[in-house]
Amino acid sequence: MTTPSPVRQVMPFMALVILLAAATLICDYLLHWLDLGWVGRYLGIPGTLLIAGSFVYSLRKRKLISMGRPKSLLTFHEFCAWLGSLLILVHAGIHFNAVLPWLATLAMAVTVVSGMVGKLLLDRSRSQMRKQPEECEPPALTEQAVFWDSVMLGIMARWRQVHIPIFVAFLVLASGHIISIMLFWSWA
Repeated sequence: MTTPSPVRQVMPFMALVILLAAATLICDYLLHWLDLGWVGRYLGIPGTLLIAGSFVYSLRKRKLISMGRPKSLLTFHEFCAWLGSLLILVHAGIHFNAVLPWLATLAMAVTVVSGMVGKLLLDRSRSQMRKQPEECEPPALTEQAVFWDSVMLGIMARWRQVHIPIFVAFLVLASGHIISIMLFWSWA
C-alpha cells in the first residue's frame, strides 16, 4: 500500500472548505432572492445550538460522560459543527453592522478550519498506521508502530494547543455577541 500524495490528502479538506463557502453563498442568495432575508437573522440560534450539541464528543473524550462510541460522536461533532457553522455564516451574511459579531464569525471560521486541519492530521496518521503491517517485518513492526504512535500523539497535541485557544476566543466573542443581542434586541 502506498501513502497517498499530499495533494490527495489535502483535497477532502479543501473540498469541505469550498463546500462550506459555496453553501453559505447559495443559501444567502436564495434567502434574498425569495425575499426571505429576514430568516437569516434567526439562523444564528439553531447554528449555535448545533455547535453546542457537537460538544458531546468533547465531553465523551474527556470522560465527563460515558454514553456513545467516540468514533460515532466524532462524526456527529464534525457534522454538527460544519452545519452549525453554515447556519451562522448565513446568519452573518454580508451585513457589516457591528464589530463584535464579525470578530465572533471570524473566530468561528478559524475554529472550523482548525478542526478540519485536525481531521486531516488524524486521517493522515491513521493511514500511516494502516500501511505498517504490510510494509514491516514482524520484529520491526513493534518498533515502527511505537514510532508512528508517538508521531501521531505529538502532532495531535500540538494541534490541540492551537485549536482549543482559538475555540475559547470564539466562545468568548460569540457569548459577548449573544449577550449584547439579548440586551439590545427588541424581542417583541
